[in-house]
Amino acid sequence: MSTVMDLFNLNGRAAVVTGGAGLLGSSFCRILAQAGASVVIADLDEEAASLLANALARDGLQTTPYKVDVTSPESARGMVQAALKAFGRLDILVNCAALDPKFDPQHDGQQAGAFEDYPLESWNQALSVNLTGMFLCCQAAVNPMLAQGGGSIINLCSIYGLVGPDQRIYQRPDQPPRYKPVYYSVTKAGVLGLTRYLATYYAGQNLRVNALTPGGVFNDHDDAFVQAYSARTVLGRMAGAGEMDGALLFLASDASAYMTGANLVVDGGWTAW
Repeated sequence: MSTVMDLFNLNGRAAVVTGGAGLLGSSFCRILAQAGASVVIADLDEEAASLLANALARDGLQTTPYKVDVTSPESARGMVQAALKAFGRLDILVNCAALDPKFDPQHDGQQAGAFEDYPLESWNQALSVNLTGMFLCCQAAVNPMLAQGGGSIINLCSIYGLVGPDQRIYQRPDQPPRYKPVYYSVTKAGVLGLTRYLATYYAGQNLRVNALTPGGVFNDHDDAFVQAYSARTVLGRMAGAGEMDGALLFLASDASAYMTGANLVVDGGWTAW
C-alpha cells in the first residue's frame, strides 16, 4: 500500500541541477539525492562541483559533477548527454544557475548598479546567463524527457521577479549608494514568462514546467542587512538555505503531479504585504 511519502520518492530518476555547487544549488542536489535521484551537479566551477560530489558520495548519495557554461548551446547539450550517459535518463531539470549580485561579506564592495549609467556589457552578460542560459538548458533537456514520457523542469525565479527591489535595505550611512541592479528584476521576471510558455507549449505531454521563487537566504550577511531585510518579511527573518528544499522536492516529485505553469513562492511573506 502506498503512503504519502511515496509521492516524494525519486528512486530510479535522474536530475540535473545547474548552479549545482552554489548556495541553493548544493542544497537542492543533496535533497534530490536523499530522495533517491541520481544527480548531475552542473556548475561553471568544476572544482566546487567535484568537491560537492565527493562529499555527497561519502554520504552514500549518487551524484556526478559536470562543468557547464549555460550560455553555450554545446555545453548545455553536453550536460544533458552526461546525464544520459551516467544514468540512462533525465527526469528533472533544476535551472538554478544565474548571475545574482550578492550583498554578503564575500562580495562586499563589488556592488553599485545605479540604473542611470549601468553598463550595457553587464546587462547583456546577465541576459545571456539568466535568461538565454535557462532557455538553452530547457531546450537541451526536453527531447530526452519527451522520449521517455515526461519530466519536471523547475526554474528558479526571485521575489524581485514579482516586485521591485526595496533599494533602501542595501544602503549604509556614510557609504556610497549601492543597488540591486536592473538586470536582476528583469531577468527573473522573464523566468516566469519562459516557465508559462513552456508549460503551455508542452500541454498534454506530461512535461511539467514550474517556477520556484525564493526570498532572501541568509549567507553570513551583516547585522544591518539582516535587520533591514527581516523587517520587510511577515515572518521577521531571512530564510536558511535548506528552507527551499521542501518546495523544490515537491515540484520535482509526483507530489506536484497536477501542477504546471505555476510559481511557488517561498519568501517568508515578503510579497504578502
